[in-house]
Amino acid sequence: QLQLVESGGGLVQPGGSLRLSCVASIFTLQYWDVAWFRAGPGGDREAVACMDKGRKTEVADFVKGRFTFARGIANRTLTLEMNELRPEDTADYYCAATPTVFKPCLMSPKEYNYWGRGSQVIVSS
Repeated sequence: QLQLVESGGGLVQPGGSLRLSCVASIFTLQYWDVAWFRAGPGGDREAVACMDKGRKTEVADFVKGRFTFARGIANRTLTLEMNELRPEDTADYYCAATPTVFKPCLMSPKEYNYWGRGSQVIVSS
């Protein structure tokens, strides 16, 4: 059973940066589609970015140019580099994975079978 564990969240001032990491318990996510989602105070999860096994990435418009999604060399770690953070980026951030490969990867939470427990990001002065 795959387990995902996020880390790297915290409190940051507007305009600052954070780097989230997600580590997988299995050997590799090389052949899986992976994604980051977030849930704000309202609770609904929205997609931040997804990546297919070929490393092609889809990114939500509201983070384009600010957030970068990457896979680690061993394909067991996912990272989300977040720059120019805004108060509206405040949310719990979740990594997710599915062994079903879509092209392009899908930005819908219902397509992902495995989820981490989340890492809180607060952007506030």
